[in-house]
Amino acid sequence: MKCPGQDTRNLKVEIVRCQNCGYDVEFFSDEIKRKCPKCKKDVFKEIIPNCIEWCKYAEKCVGETFYRNYMEDKKTKELKEKG
Repeated sequence: MKCPGQDTRNLKVEIVRCQNCGYDVEFFSDEIKRKCPKCKKDVFKEIIPNCIEWCKYAEKCVGETFYRNYMEDKKTKELKEKG
């Protein structure tokens, strides 16, 4: 059985306003960072803790590359928020 969080049939679309220029950026539910099509800056959506952050099998479940990118994006967002 596949993890329900990785089933692409469950993806949802969300609109996040660019923190730099105010443009509405479309995100899928499995994304946390996108480039704004208007100003080309990174846009981050609010991160709600999920299994990738707490499950000891997360890296094996979602794959090493996705896990590494997710954790790097999360760290980048946290550093930007600190200023």
